[in-house]
Amino acid sequence: MPGVYISYPFCSQKCSFCNFASGVSAPDTIAKYQHALLAEIRAHSWTWQPETLYFGGGTPSLMAADFLRDVLAAIPSEKLTEATLECAPGTITQEAVAIWRACRIDRVSLGVQSFVTKELRLTGRRHDAEIVQREVEILRGGGLPNINIDLIAGLPEQTLASMDESLAWVEKLAAPHVSLYIFEIDEDSRLGNEILLGGQRYGAPRVPNDELTAQLYEKASQALRRMGYHHYEISNYALPGFESRHNLKYWLLEPYIGFGLDAHSFDGRNRFSNADTFEGYFNAIRPAQTVSDLSEEHFFVGLRLLDGIEPTPSEWQRFAGPIERWEQAGMLERTGSRLRLTPPAVLVSNEIFQEFLNV
Repeated sequence: MPGVYISYPFCSQKCSFCNFASGVSAPDTIAKYQHALLAEIRAHSWTWQPETLYFGGGTPSLMAADFLRDVLAAIPSEKLTEATLECAPGTITQEAVAIWRACRIDRVSLGVQSFVTKELRLTGRRHDAEIVQREVEILRGGGLPNINIDLIAGLPEQTLASMDESLAWVEKLAAPHVSLYIFEIDEDSRLGNEILLGGQRYGAPRVPNDELTAQLYEKASQALRRMGYHHYEISNYALPGFESRHNLKYWLLEPYIGFGLDAHSFDGRNRFSNADTFEGYFNAIRPAQTVSDLSEEHFFVGLRLLDGIEPTPSEWQRFAGPIERWEQAGMLERTGSRLRLTPPAVLVSNEIFQEFLNV
């Protein structure tokens, strides 16, 4: 069954590494957005029952209780098996957890990024390791033990030693799921844009080079596997049974619908995306639509899963050239009827995926 994604694009501060359509907004903008989001959800024709629900952002943990209840009341929830709320450390209280549990939230994703204070301050984050520890205890004490911790490799000032410090905290907290991302330099984040311009702000000159960033990722990945986490997707690690059911829909090409600013949807054939500006969203500009090439997407999206994919006979034939090239390079391997990335390929996966477009 399909999943539902809700975009809540508001934060108490804009992090330097963030390239999402989110940030700090005035109260009247937030109120207007909440009204528009509820109207969009209530106008939807529910011909199916959602299986998963994901509140992303932004910082959905900043949502007022009444608004969260209104959103959930507008979404059929009888068959939900997972409901995730993204949270920023420093926003979690016992009262909030009790409200989330009453609203059937059963999974929380914590945007920790690092446990090293020096690294966090350069990104604009205000929490520290002790705050994360305290709030993990609050979540568990309030009946929300299904926790994800986000980490980033490649932050300013990050070293192999400081990554060890973060990993020691991950092991201590023993959350059942960890996401490990590599910082991407692009113009859509303040830090990325500063690097591209050769500037000095946000710790731009102190961002690790590509070689060190790769070492940071490998160190973290090896440590997480050693701790017992299953590396099931390029950026995601889980203890058995704690994989993100909602995010798996993206990689398995299962349908989902998104509501809100810059939210994306997929009906199994077509992709839709809402406006990524408040002006466009408030004016109800018709979502952009593209027709997917499902064979291309099978490779481009599905190969993100470490178990790989099972190409159809026509896909083996269509993509024979790039498959052979990357097999010879040691980046793809066949196991029976399945095709998957080899461990070294994870760090160059985007380059590999591009080869399966427009073939």
